[in-house]
Amino acid sequence: VQLQASGGGLVQAGGSLRLSCAASGDTFHLYTMGWFRQAPGEERELVAAINRINRNTYYAESVKGRFTISRDNAKSTVYLQMSSLKPEDTAVYYCAGDRVRRLYVARLSSSYDFWALGTLVTVSS
Repeated sequence: VQLQASGGGLVQAGGSLRLSCAASGDTFHLYTMGWFRQAPGEERELVAAINRINRNTYYAESVKGRFTISRDNAKSTVYLQMSSLKPEDTAVYYCAGDRVRRLYVARLSSSYDFWALGTLVTVSS
């Protein structure tokens, strides 16, 4: 499986961006999908994820109420709608897929099997 992320860019604080991550092949529906981010000098963190079985979602506390993750299995694409962006949201954003069948969303990056190259989001103040 290959993942390709897009949609990053430069936006002013308070603005919005939508990230997309498209998967190759026809097995996208088998993966729990997550969006991670990594700011310079910091560890990669899970921002949001959506479970493949029950569509339960997870959001980091720092983005709750501002970010929304969704998936379109027919298009093999996962989205991250980001609103009310803050300068501290500046990071490289990565989408990733977890192929293990779980009833919960894995939060560790080591649990994810497939990764897209990152897309840079820069929020100016």
